[in-house]
Amino acid sequence: MRVLPDVSGIDRCFDYLVPDELGDQVRVGTVVRISLHGRRVGGWVVADHVAPPPGVRLLALAKVTGWGPPPDLVELSAWAAWRWAGRRAALLGAATHERAVPTLAPSGAPPPVAGGPLDGLAAEVAHRIGREPVCVVRLPPASDPYAVVQAVCRRGPTLVLAPGVRQAAHLGLRLRRAGATVAVLPRDWPRARAGGAHVVGSRAAAWAPVDPLSGVVVLDEHDESYQEERAPTWHARDVALERARRAGVPCVLVSAVPTLEALAAGVLLTASRAEERAGWPVVDVVDRSQDDPVRGGLLSERLGPLLRGERRVVCVLNRTGRSRLSACDRCGRVARCETCQAAVVHTADGSLACLRCATRRPLVCDHCGSTVLRNLRAGVTRVREELEALARRPVVEVTAATAGTSLPDAGVYVGTEAVLHQVDRADVVVFLDLDQELLAPRYRAAEQALGLLARAARLLGGRDRGARGGGEPGRLVLQTRLPNHEVVQAALHADPARVAAAEHERRSLLRFPPAAALASVSGAAAGDYVAALGRPLGVEVLGPDDGHWLVRATDHRTLCDTLAATPRPAGRLRVEVDPLRI
Repeated sequence: MRVLPDVSGIDRCFDYLVPDELGDQVRVGTVVRISLHGRRVGGWVVADHVAPPPGVRLLALAKVTGWGPPPDLVELSAWAAWRWAGRRAALLGAATHERAVPTLAPSGAPPPVAGGPLDGLAAEVAHRIGREPVCVVRLPPASDPYAVVQAVCRRGPTLVLAPGVRQAAHLGLRLRRAGATVAVLPRDWPRARAGGAHVVGSRAAAWAPVDPLSGVVVLDEHDESYQEERAPTWHARDVALERARRAGVPCVLVSAVPTLEALAAGVLLTASRAEERAGWPVVDVVDRSQDDPVRGGLLSERLGPLLRGERRVVCVLNRTGRSRLSACDRCGRVARCETCQAAVVHTADGSLACLRCATRRPLVCDHCGSTVLRNLRAGVTRVREELEALARRPVVEVTAATAGTSLPDAGVYVGTEAVLHQVDRADVVVFLDLDQELLAPRYRAAEQALGLLARAARLLGGRDRGARGGGEPGRLVLQTRLPNHEVVQAALHADPARVAAAEHERRSLLRFPPAAALASVSGAAAGDYVAALGRPLGVEVLGPDDGHWLVRATDHRTLCDTLAATPRPAGRLRVEVDPLRI
C-alpha cells in the first residue's frame, strides 16, 4: 500500500506492507498509523497493489485507525493539490472525520424527497439538469431556494452546500421533514460515508462522501466563506464543480448575484423580470454628490424620520473604532503618525494611536498644536453615538467581536457587515457609506458590494412583504456619491446582470480572473521561490509590492503546472491561487 503521511513539511508517499490480519480492513482512503523515521504518525492509503522500488525493505502498517474518504475523493485530492498549489494532506484532512470511525452502520436505499409538483424556476431547473451539466440559477434574495434543492434531490443522493453551518442545519431539517435520509456535516460524517443519504453542510462538506452521487447544489455560490483561508486556498464551489464533472452528474449553482466564475461555468436560468423585481426590496438612493465632503457629516437629513419611527433599522458601516481619519480643525492637516507617517486613529482613552507602528500621542495636532480635530472618517463606535442622538432611542453596536453573543433587542443596530449576519430581521437597512465598498482597492469590489446588498435584501424580504404581512415593505437605503454606479443601478432595478456585464469588460481588459489565472506569493521565502519560478512562456510575474508577488497566466493549467514544477525553498511561503481580495 502507498501511504501519504499526515506530517507537516512532508508531501510525498511511502510504501508499506499490509499484515494478513489487517488485509480486509485496508483499502484506498483508509486512515492508518505508520512508522516513519522512528515515530508513529497517521496517514491515508492513497494507492494499493503498488510495486515498491527494487532493493527496498518495506515496513508493515502499524495500525488501522478507521474509515477515511472514498477512492474518488482521494483521487480528487491530488487534483486539488495541483489546482491550489498546496499539500495534499491538508485536503485529505478536510475529507476525513475529526474522530476515528472504526465501523459504519449499514445503509439502504434513501427514500424519495416528498413534495408536490414543482413549478416556476424549480420546474425549469428539474427540466434542464438532465440536459445541462452545470446550471446557474439566479434566484432573487427573498426567494426560498428549497424548491431548487428539492428538484435536484429527487434524482438521488445529493451533495448540498450552504454558506454557513446554521443554514445547512436548517436545510437538513427541512429535508428530513420531507422524508429524506439526510447527513448534516460534520456531525453525521459516518452516516454520509455509509452511503445512501443526501449530504448537507458548509464549506468543508465539499469533501464529504456521497454514495452514489446523483447531483450537487451550491447555495449562495458568491459567498466568500466558500474559500478556505489557510493554504491551500481551495474553493468549495470549484471543488463541487470538479466532483460533478468527474461523476457525470449535474451541478446547480444558486445565487442572487452570480459571480463571473459561475456564469462562465454553465447556463444561466433566471426568474421572470416581474418575479425578480418582487424578490428585491424597495431601494432608496440618497445622492450625496453635492454635499460638502468634509462638513456634510456621515448622516444625511433623510435618515432622521427612518431612525425615529417604530421600524427596526440596521445601519452598515465597515469601519470599526471611533475615527479612522481626522484632520485639524484649525490648519486642516490630516492627523498622521510622527514616526511612520501613517494615519492615526482615535482610541477609547482619548489619545491618538498608529495602527502600523503602535506609536501613541495625546489628542493634539503635531503641526499647529490645536486640540480640536475634525472626524473625516468615523468608525462604528463614534457613529453609534451620533445615531443615538438622531434617533432618540438606544442603538446597539454590532461587529465581528460580538459574534456568538446574544444581541439585546433594539430598534436600531449599527455595525460592520457582521450586523447583516447577526441580526435576523429588519425593516430598513441603511448603508451609511456605500462608496467605501464601491471604491475599495480590490478587483472584486463591485461583485462583493453587490453581494452585501443581496444579503441586506434577504433580511428585508421582497417588495410584496407589506402585502403579505400587513405592514410596509422593507427598504434598502444607499448613501452614495456615485448614484450611477452599476452596483447601485443593479440594486435599484433588481438586475444583477448590469454588474456582471461591467465586471466582465473590466476584468477582460485588466486580465483579472476569470479572464486569467492568478496566484499571490508571499512569506519570507517568497523572493527565492519567485526567483526559482523564472519567466516561463505564458506566465507573468508582477511585484514585489510590500512583500507580495502576483503570478499571472492565461489559464489555470499553465499557472498550476508552473507552480507545481517550481521547487519550494526552505522558509515560510504562502501561495494563494485565485485570491478573493487583492
